Order: sequence, then C-alpha cells, then structure tokens
Amino acid sequence: MVAHLLRLKLALLRNSLRRSTMQVVGLVIGGLYGLGILAMVMVGLVALGAQGPEAIGTVIVLAGSALFLGWLIIPVVASGLDMTLDPARFTTYSIPMKSLLAGLALSSFIGVPGAVTLLATVGTAAAWWQHPLSALVAVLCGALAALTCIVASRAITAASASLASSRKFKDFSGMVLLVPLILLGPIITGVTAGIQDLQEYLPSLANTLSWTPLGAVWAVPAEVAAGHWVLAGAKLVIALAAVAALTLIWKICLAKALVTPAYAGSSRRSAGHMGFFKLFAATPTGAVAARSMTYWFRDPRYGTGLIMAPLLPLVFVFAGSQAAGTGSLGITLGLGGVLAAFLIVWSISSDISYDNTAFALHLAAGVSGTADRSGRALAAGTLGLLLGVLYAVVGAGIGGSWALLPATLGLTIGVVGSALGLASVFSSRFTMNAPLPGDSPMKSRPGNNFPAMLVQLAGFAGVGVLIVPELVLTIIALATHQPLFGWISLAVGVVLGGALLLAGIRMGAGQYNRRAPELLLAVSADR
Repeated sequence: MVAHLLRLKLALLRNSLRRSTMQVVGLVIGGLYGLGILAMVMVGLVALGAQGPEAIGTVIVLAGSALFLGWLIIPVVASGLDMTLDPARFTTYSIPMKSLLAGLALSSFIGVPGAVTLLATVGTAAAWWQHPLSALVAVLCGALAALTCIVASRAITAASASLASSRKFKDFSGMVLLVPLILLGPIITGVTAGIQDLQEYLPSLANTLSWTPLGAVWAVPAEVAAGHWVLAGAKLVIALAAVAALTLIWKICLAKALVTPAYAGSSRRSAGHMGFFKLFAATPTGAVAARSMTYWFRDPRYGTGLIMAPLLPLVFVFAGSQAAGTGSLGITLGLGGVLAAFLIVWSISSDISYDNTAFALHLAAGVSGTADRSGRALAAGTLGLLLGVLYAVVGAGIGGSWALLPATLGLTIGVVGSALGLASVFSSRFTMNAPLPGDSPMKSRPGNNFPAMLVQLAGFAGVGVLIVPELVLTIIALATHQPLFGWISLAVGVVLGGALLLAGIRMGAGQYNRRAPELLLAVSADR
C-alpha cells in the first residue's frame, strides 16, 4: 500500500505536467530555484567545515532549528498547500493507518520542498569533512531530521484540522500568524539590536536548543566530534522521542479527521440584518458592491489580503527609515500607503476566479457587465482609497510635511484609478487557479499557474506605465519641496485616474458581456 501511494503521487505529478508546457516550465523554474538554494547551502557547509566542532555545531543547530520552525509554521499559514494526496480524499477507503502514515510521509519527499530539505539535511555531513565519524552520524541524523520535518508538518496540519473544528477559528488563526511573518524583518532587527554580544549569545542559544526537540538531532554529530558519547546518546534519544510523539499526534488527529466531518455550520441570525446591503444603493451596481464588500470582511481569502495590505508596506517603511533616518518616516509612510492601496485594488483582477461557481448567479440574474465591473471596483476602491489616504495623512502628520500631502494623495488616487481600470479589464479576460471557497487562502490548486503569474506581472508593469505622470510629479514635489507640483499631481491623479477607471470599466464590461459563459466554464471546471 505504501508503494501504491508513492506511485499515485508520481502519477499525479506526471499528469499535472502533461496539461501544458507552461506547467513544465513552472516546475523547472521551481526546481532550479531549489537547486540554487541547495548549492548555496552546500558551499556554506563545506566552508563551515574549516571551523572547529563547536562553531560548526552552533551554526547547524541554529539553522536546523529555524528549518524545523519553518516546517511547523508554514503548513498552518498555507494549510493544504500540497493537494495531490489530501488525506480527506482517502476517507472512503479502508487503508490501514500505518500504511497511510508511511505513504503520506514518504510521498512528501516527492516535490521540490521535500526533496531539497532531504538533500540539505543529509548534506550537513559536508560540514564534518574533517571528522569522518561525525560525517557518517550527520548523514543518519540528517535523514532523521528530514523525516521529523515532514512528520511535524503533517501532524500540525492534521491537528489544526481536527482540533479547531470551527472554520472561523482556523481562518482567523491562519491570518493572525501572517502578522509576525510579514513583520519578521523588523522583529529580527529589533531583537538583534537588543543583544549586546552575538558572539557570546548564539552559542548559549544553540546549547539550549540542542536539548529541545528543535535542535537535538542537529547536535548529535557535534557531540560525537567532541567525544561526548553520553551527551550524543541523550540528544539522539530526545530526537527519536520527538519524532515518535509527533507521529502519535499525527496518527490520532488523522484518525479523528477521517471519521469526523468538518464543522461547516453557522450561527443562526435574526432577520433584518442586511449588512453592507444597507449602505449601498438598491441598484445592480450597489448589490454587486455590497456582495464584494461582504466578501472582503467575511471570506478569509479576501480577509488575508486585507491584513497583508496595510502591514506589508510597513516592512518597506521600516527599511526606508533605517536607511535614510527618522526624518524620512513621514514620506515613506505616505508612499507605503500607495503600495497598500494598490494591493487592495489590484486584487479584483482575480475576482471572478475567487467567485468560482457563485459567478453563475451573476449570469442567471442578468447582471450587466457595467454593473459587475462598477460594483467590484466600487468596493475595492473604497477600501484601497481609505487605506491610502490614512497612510498619507498619518505620514504628513508624523513628518510635519502637510504641504506635500497633495503630492502623495495625487499618486494614491492615480494608482487606485489606474489599477482598478486595468484590473477590470484583466478580470474579464483572464482567470487563475484561485483557492476554492472555504479553502485556506494560501492553498495552491494543481493547474497551469505559470501563465497566471506572467499575466499578473504584466498587470503590474501596465499599472506602472499608467501612473508615470503622477509618479514623476510626486517625485519632483518631494525632491524640490515645491507644493505646486504636489497640487498638479493631485489634479492629474483625479483626472487621469478617473478617466482610466471609466475606460477600464467600459472595456471590461464589453469583454464581460461577450465572454461571461466562457468565464463561468473556466472558474467552475473543477466542480
């Protein structure tokens, strides 16, 4: 049965590559990227081998612990990232639990992340080229470490699926975990700044981690090299106990998940609460806008974007303030708001793909292309514009540069209008493999994703070209501190952005009216 599951994984991978040449190209690019990372790791390990056993052990324990944490955190954020052997698909088959666990664990190595992890962990032996016995131990411990990463990933995924029966809880926890990941750079910088002597702190941290499941397996070769056989044996026992405990957790949670259906109910609501439908006009455009706004706050696929959009610019704001000093904080905040607004409004370029079969309601109700395009643009534009203006005003207040506020507002309005117009055209022309309703926002469905990536890159470039007038005027205003250019940028942003928005809605509406049945077929092919 284990061999059958492995053959099934290989067959699914082979069949997905036969769909199109672009799918093969995407896999090749991913493979080359993984090989590049692996090559850099191996070169670093060989160079590290010239150091003493203590230094080698410290680096490998810290890096290995970080690798474990990555395999623990990423599956929670991107639950169900690998759909080829989804355990839920085996619910109706009486597969022995031991065979299912072994098959799922080994099949995880068939793919770029699993294969690169296995090669990198086993490759830690290269750091012990001066200590042949430790190198042999490192090969065995590396294989155990790779297996532990896979089992830990599967265990935490199964635990989150079975213990958190509420879908709202799972969606919320996944979105909350994005916050520290997005702000990882500032967090690391802040922690590093608080450490006075890294040279003394890191060995102490590595020694502590070596007695935990995170770092025990990585510390065994170092103890062997130092001749500490008792300590090596103790840490090997910790590593084996960790993988055994994770396997037991995975087994229990998977067994529960296979026999207990996921909770999909909702609380009963009293009549009369119409939500956003009370805020928009009782017209087709207003109805589409209210439905879209509801998705933004209730669908985790949109909610994740609503969290990432205001947080992601803060990373660039932090980097800019560190490089140019605190005096530029107000300007970087204002420009960060432009990026935040763009991330919100450009999301409607894949709106129909997110609708999936619900898009049939637009066709059945006879919603015109103009109403569909305008309603979606109204919802996203409202959120994006509010976020961009908030960033611009806060930035002007912090930096005391109120005279330059019109320049930032002009660029923000220009980006919102231009991006909404172009996204309205792209959404009615292209579809993408979006996560299905109810799925994790980070889930990637098998399919032809590489062309969709190229389409998105073309869209980014297109928006960049459309906002050149506002961008140039804003840069001149910020560089020369001449408010006149800022007011011109604001006027150009309103006029040009509005014109491009109307033109995009008109073009998108025409494509929508012509291609609506094709769009429905494209987004509901898997249903």
